[in-house]
Amino acid sequence: MKHSREILAIALPAIVSNITTPVLGLVDVAVTGHIGAAVYIGAIAVGGTMFNMLYWLFNFLRMGTSGLTAQAYGADDGNRCTLLFWRSVTVAVIIGACILALSQLIGGVILRFMDADNATQSLAATYFNICVIGAPAVMLSYALSGWFIGMQDSRTPMWMALLTNVANIVASITLVFGFGLKIEGVAAATCLAQWLGVLLGLVIAIKRYRIRRPDFRIVFERGPLAAFFRINTDIFFRTACLVAVTLWFTHAGASQSVDILAANALLLQLFMLFSFFIDGFAFAGEALAGKYHGRGSQTSLRTLVNELMRIGLYFAIIFTALYILGGEWFMAMLAEDKNVVSIAAAYLPWAAAVPLCGFAAFIFDGIFVGLTRTRDMLSSMAVAMLTFFCIYFALKSALGNNALWLAFCSYLAVRGLAEYMFYRRLKMPKA
Repeated sequence: MKHSREILAIALPAIVSNITTPVLGLVDVAVTGHIGAAVYIGAIAVGGTMFNMLYWLFNFLRMGTSGLTAQAYGADDGNRCTLLFWRSVTVAVIIGACILALSQLIGGVILRFMDADNATQSLAATYFNICVIGAPAVMLSYALSGWFIGMQDSRTPMWMALLTNVANIVASITLVFGFGLKIEGVAAATCLAQWLGVLLGLVIAIKRYRIRRPDFRIVFERGPLAAFFRINTDIFFRTACLVAVTLWFTHAGASQSVDILAANALLLQLFMLFSFFIDGFAFAGEALAGKYHGRGSQTSLRTLVNELMRIGLYFAIIFTALYILGGEWFMAMLAEDKNVVSIAAAYLPWAAAVPLCGFAAFIFDGIFVGLTRTRDMLSSMAVAMLTFFCIYFALKSALGNNALWLAFCSYLAVRGLAEYMFYRRLKMPKA
């Protein structure tokens, strides 16, 4: 395969980085799962969804920065790469500070919508109020990861993720089992780990790439800054659609029972493991598609897409087989509550179908980010979101939690199909 070496050079470190990213959530679920009550798992599910809703809205800091930086890298424009670094990092700091300042208001609004029982809400609020101290670190990590990937460097985000997760494991075990802090310890460990990871990224950017302070009048020139936000507006609304689906998924589980909420939380760990794995190849798509855009090479782009889709299909088949054979054992490792594990096992076939339904959506997301075809991404996500809600509300009375999982799998499949249709009509932009 023509681009296999380039793909693997970016994808393998990104896979290591991404496959360790859900460890942050897995450690939280596993530690709380061994505290001894389903309400703790439910609280982590609710608290985690609160952060997913909040933070994912600002994922444009990573995606937009990645595409723009890759295009500048492909055009061999080092000065523009540096300006994009500072532009993204500065915006990240401002957004993180705003989230922290408004955290009580934001947390209260989201928590009231979650419709969980009082015990779960109380624990989720505790988790949120501590973890939100890491908001500026999370925003910076988005900006830094996007910039590094655009620079064809997926190794640095890998080291950031590894440090974050090792620190989280050590701190969680120490604070929960050593000091008996329960959910407070889980939250404090997560926050501390986030800050350590982003500090490593900043040091590497400054030392390895010799980033120096620019003239901020140039960084915030109206034209380039307006272009930065125009591109990212589509990503913002696309992410809002994604968050709406994720939030409703957790809300629908919580409205059924604490045990269903906990069971769905366990099953979603399987989805997260696959998504962060396949996203390693999507990141390769971002970096390489952006580079080929900068060079104006349409032939290389088409070949790249074909190779990435072939790889995505192979791994989707592998993950589906692994989940069918070992999914129940994996969930039993995460939680001691046998009733919750038994309920989750009943819905395991849906979680096993997710890789086949969703691999195309992840790969095309990476390609479109690299080309900054953000309007196509938004349109595809909007159609998929409408599909999700239509199927769920039409079938929830008859199928219950099965309707929720059917809607979720359909949402992923429609998203990939819509992006494929946009790709078929794609004309390579001129650099």
